[in-house]
Amino acid sequence: MDADEPSPAADRHDDPPTVAEAVVDAMLDRGVDTVFGIPGKQTLPLNRALADRDARFVVARHETAVPHQAWGYAETSEPGAMAATCVVPGPGDTNAMNGLKNALNDCVPLLHLAVETERSVRGGDGIHETPPETYDTVVKENVLVDSPAGAVPAVVEAIRTAREHPQGPVRVGIPKDFLAGRTPQPAVGEREPSPPPAPPAAAVREAADLLGDATAPVVLAGGGVRRADASDALRSVAEGLGAPVVTTYKGKGTLPETHQLSAGVLCGGASAELRGLLADADVGLVVGSDLDAVATASWSVAIPETLIHVTLDGDDVGFGYEADLGVVADADRFLRALTDRLDDEGVAPRGADGAERAESVRAADRERFAALSEQSADGSGKSTADDREERPLRSVEVLSAVRDAVPADAVVAADAGGFRLWTLVSFPAAGPRSYVNPGSWATMGTGLPSALGAKLANPDRDVVALTGDGGLMMCVHELHTLASEGIDVTVVALNNDDYAIISEEASRSYDFPDQSYGWAETGLDLVAVASGMGLPAERVHARGAVGDAVERARDRDGPALVEVVTDPDEPQASEWMTGPHPRS
Repeated sequence: MDADEPSPAADRHDDPPTVAEAVVDAMLDRGVDTVFGIPGKQTLPLNRALADRDARFVVARHETAVPHQAWGYAETSEPGAMAATCVVPGPGDTNAMNGLKNALNDCVPLLHLAVETERSVRGGDGIHETPPETYDTVVKENVLVDSPAGAVPAVVEAIRTAREHPQGPVRVGIPKDFLAGRTPQPAVGEREPSPPPAPPAAAVREAADLLGDATAPVVLAGGGVRRADASDALRSVAEGLGAPVVTTYKGKGTLPETHQLSAGVLCGGASAELRGLLADADVGLVVGSDLDAVATASWSVAIPETLIHVTLDGDDVGFGYEADLGVVADADRFLRALTDRLDDEGVAPRGADGAERAESVRAADRERFAALSEQSADGSGKSTADDREERPLRSVEVLSAVRDAVPADAVVAADAGGFRLWTLVSFPAAGPRSYVNPGSWATMGTGLPSALGAKLANPDRDVVALTGDGGLMMCVHELHTLASEGIDVTVVALNNDDYAIISEEASRSYDFPDQSYGWAETGLDLVAVASGMGLPAERVHARGAVGDAVERARDRDGPALVEVVTDPDEPQASEWMTGPHPRS
């Protein structure tokens, strides 16, 4: 080659970027710099572009976990922050559907990049081929790129759509053969997400009048408060009215649960006392919730006779409960407008006993937890101290010790499963971005991957994954992701060697033997599993040892697991908390 002749490498440098490179540049320009996925031959152009631009690509061990990782990232980030996911077609995409549906139900934004089968073989059973419309029902929007020049416009619009309220996951399918090509991409004009709707002034006036006349108001806050970043506005309204605040699963932590007006979480384990608080209130303000069947036990929970329902989806209003006033508006904008109106009218807190009403619920709950901790192993009565040392720990005892051992501002990601109800009712959440758990989708196997995503979004905060043995085994492969990526998460696994919530119902309602769906005879050794994946781990049986073990795990430079042996025969929260008070 002549010395003056440009090298092939120089020619390539002067070429337009590949479609994959242009897509990654578009993502980075819009603040999406973290991608979770599993690489395949189809995704390698994207992986090359991500690596060349120093974007973070986290290699998971199963695609089911991938959207849960991005979900945990967004749930614990500042408003609008989001991550992306990237999988191969067919098996990869269908494995990811579980997490995409979870994000859809929880209105959590993420960009899902799916590499599609090449156009030339589509319809001919190419490897991993799946009809693109398969995914229509698990995402907010499902886009198939039909032209190589359409890749960047599709990705730019997908990011905007994911961030626009109500937020959600958006899937973009890009055919494999487009990615490595160098088709020039059109310049895309910026279009910001549309602002969520403001409340009509007349509706705010009516709500203020109804609440201003109330003698025992209550506020029920849902996940929409979290998504709208409306915690400060929620606090202002609650304090202005002197109203106790109850939250849904997804609203947990939107008012810090150390606040004197925090009364607890409406869920399957909500106590009879909390349900009584709702039933006895004269005016209820529901904000940011669809009042779904999970939170309300299929709308059997009694709520105030006078109801104000604020939501982004008009179809939610009147679906389970009739509303005296329905408002389709953003939670933050409504709550701020309501605060201003109450201030303008000089409304004094009519529910001046709100803190006392909230404390009466919390006190009754604490008594229920204490009675459970003191109950004998066979449930026949109060145990002695020696008896309590002999029987396995119960979930509320473990969760109390973990709460004491973990900083108040730590991020806690809780899995689904029987122990989750105990977590919802007994583990105080410090704030809206300090607690993550799935909502109505209630899928198991979210705790560990969502904690992984949360740590990447919050590198300077402690992150703890709370999980049961059943939930952990549905995502146990991600322990290896923690180890291989060096992601510093403390995993606390409550192990009762049983799908206890199922076994209990099978025994109580269907006359199955106790622990029918357990595996005590082939007990699961989570310490051995974690150690085999490169994580330090220890097992705890004794009451006083849980907190110290968690602190040792937190102090390690890197991830660690604490396995806590718990009682498979403990009462379920759905039975213990909703029945007569054990000390009445």
